[in-house]
Amino acid sequence: MKIISAFAAIAIVACGAALAAEPPAAPSATPVKHPSLKVCNKQADAKQLTGAARAQFVKDCRAGKTS
Repeated sequence: MKIISAFAAIAIVACGAALAAEPPAAPSATPVKHPSLKVCNKQADAKQLTGAARAQFVKDCRAGKTS
């Protein structure tokens, strides 16, 4: 009976060591955060854009294509 208990204890320790030895999962790529619609609209206001030019600017801004 002592032998079975000893083997069980060794197995538990070995499994714990194996789990501890696993490298941590690689962090997922951080998604790129693009400006919100509010921010893009404020930038368009500052540039005094109107009509199609404003719409295109806001679209590009939201896509992260403008600085």
